[in-house]
Amino acid sequence: MGRGRAKAKQTKVARELKYSSPTMDLDALQREIGSGTALHDGEAEDDFVDRWAPDDVEDDRRR
Repeated sequence: MGRGRAKAKQTKVARELKYSSPTMDLDALQREIGSGTALHDGEAEDDFVDRWAPDDVEDDRRR
């Protein structure tokens, strides 16, 4: 027993999150993340090395 009050609070918080539309400061988010420059196409893929890939596949990517 006693779960009713906790469930009511969870329901209230869930409704607030679902129906509220908070303002988002994208500039502050970008500063916080620290992304000053955008990645070029394929730059992130070049940094990824699949350690389970066969050796010949890895060699093809570096040519």
